[in-house]
Amino acid sequence: MDNFFIRIKQSFAEGNILTKLIYINVGIFLLVRLSIVCFQLFEIEPMAFFSYLQVPSSFVLFFHRPWTLLTYMFLHTDFLHLLFNMLWLYWFGRIAMEFFNGRRLAGIYISGGIAGALTYMLAYNLFPYFRNRETVAFLMGASASVMAIVFAVSLYRKDYELQLMFIGRIRLLYLAFFAFIIDFLSITSDNAGGHIAHIGGALWGMLFAFRIRQGKDLTVYLNRLIDRIVDIRKRRRPRMKVTRGGRRPETDQEYRARKQAESQALDAILDKLKRSGYESLSSEEKKTLFDASKK
Repeated sequence: MDNFFIRIKQSFAEGNILTKLIYINVGIFLLVRLSIVCFQLFEIEPMAFFSYLQVPSSFVLFFHRPWTLLTYMFLHTDFLHLLFNMLWLYWFGRIAMEFFNGRRLAGIYISGGIAGALTYMLAYNLFPYFRNRETVAFLMGASASVMAIVFAVSLYRKDYELQLMFIGRIRLLYLAFFAFIIDFLSITSDNAGGHIAHIGGALWGMLFAFRIRQGKDLTVYLNRLIDRIVDIRKRRRPRMKVTRGGRRPETDQEYRARKQAESQALDAILDKLKRSGYESLSSEEKKTLFDASKK
């Protein structure tokens, strides 16, 4: 059993950002299910607690729980809900990793989830069909984030094709818009909030793809914010930076500059890959791309 947990920990540490996102979602799901069992044993309603991690449809309630804008996109209480979201995240996340680096994938996931939540709250407070309901609705799940990834990659590479059983080859773009139409036709169903959030995530993915083709990365500011938060946490923990060849340790400024230079070099390789294909890369560029895929 110890070896199992060690392998899980090692797999998480060595995996790329897609692996980490899936592990985080699955790990939180297991904690949630364990908590539900404990709550029920003491006859406590579990969803009353988990509502503090879900996005409410009420703006007033949301202003008292702003953290839910992030927590909801990693929260699942139903196994099938988690399973389908993680399958889509794995399938389309792998495709996205062929064209975007890990930082961009994480940025699309988080910003797409935020866009889905904001669309959901806006719709519930704008349209009379939802506004006249007496009860407050709640939103959870990674669906909006996954839809953002699906549309980001499908519009970035409009010619990308998939091989589907019983159908044959079909463009990813057609599959994405088929899902969009299904969501739009379902916005008055029992799961209205989920379908509206899907649409919000899809619209954000479209906008990301449109801007990235123009050379503008909409996730850059979010990733900078995440970097600053990580830097603050690292400063609170004194540590020695490993150096090569007996050189002095890097300062924080030098470390950030080196990481930024590596990120820019990787972006240049990805742009070259998009323009000229994999065979146009030098052996050093291929090695850099391979090493980055492990992060």
